[in-house]
Amino acid sequence: MTAAFTLYGIKNCDTIKKARRFLEQQNVAYQFHDYRVDGLDEALMQKFIAELGYEALLNTRGTTWRKLPEVEREAINNADSAAALMLAQPAIIKRPLLCAADGSMLLGFNEDNYQTFIQEKS
Repeated sequence: MTAAFTLYGIKNCDTIKKARRFLEQQNVAYQFHDYRVDGLDEALMQKFIAELGYEALLNTRGTTWRKLPEVEREAINNADSAAALMLAQPAIIKRPLLCAADGSMLLGFNEDNYQTFIQEKS
């Protein structure tokens, strides 16, 4: 069975674990793409930004963002600067990101939203 969805994130993230558990309980075929293991290239990053906007993707509430020097945080003021930062530090990307085979995307995890998205895209 071919995976109809790809789940992007980082393996040890608690929210990723919840999303994976949910997908498995629902018997949803998916492929997991770990930014740290599988990498992230500029073309994929640009696709994410085009669909969701860099503001939504950039996790400004997490530890990685808070650890950045203020000068670096202030320098993130457009899609290009945000993309460069997210490519250099994928842990700063909000997760999970669930992508359907048709290219549509759902950012974050909420069981009801996942259920609706999966039903619409399956």
